[in-house]
Amino acid sequence: MPDSRKYDIILDALQQLLEENNIQTISVSDIAQKAGIGKGSIYYYFPSKDAILDALIERSYEKPLQTAKHLAAKTDIPPFTRMAMLFQACQNSSVAFINQNGNSANYTSAQDLAFLHQKYLSHVISELKPALTEIIKQGIENGDIHFNYPSALAEIVLIVLAVKLDNSLLPSTPEDADETIQGLIALLEKGTEVAPGTLNYLSMTPYI
Repeated sequence: MPDSRKYDIILDALQQLLEENNIQTISVSDIAQKAGIGKGSIYYYFPSKDAILDALIERSYEKPLQTAKHLAAKTDIPPFTRMAMLFQACQNSSVAFINQNGNSANYTSAQDLAFLHQKYLSHVISELKPALTEIIKQGIENGDIHFNYPSALAEIVLIVLAVKLDNSLLPSTPEDADETIQGLIALLEKGTEVAPGTLNYLSMTPYI
């Protein structure tokens, strides 16, 4: 049976190595040496270095995402309120990423940070998409939302919000970010046939 402590030791080792080396130069052997375990043990838990990196990102940002998904599952809460909870989770995750990485010298190159950030965004979107899709489906069933492609809508919204909320992949001024969000609100309200102003809470989300 896998040892959860050893699993975390491996992730801790990679985290420490990332603070001292470029991602490309780190090998599984390096991780094993840093963790103080055999290389074979690494492959018992992870098939590759990329898999270890993915697990590290998931561990680092899982708490706000799990909280959001738990809240989003509460079907007694109106769909748009639950959407707001998911969007706040995007913000919390972005803040966590920026605080841990973007505002520090933890990583040795901008290229490494961009690589990690791409993985982070992919993780956030893939994790929140099923929850947001279910919320939209419930809204459709209740007659609150009129749209034929809930999964596609969820993905579009998350991509726009995730990129704009952290403001590091495509840096923009607060004014530009607000204009983008206002455009998203207008498109969503028109496309889903909800009352104008229903999604104004999106524009109240603080942007980095």
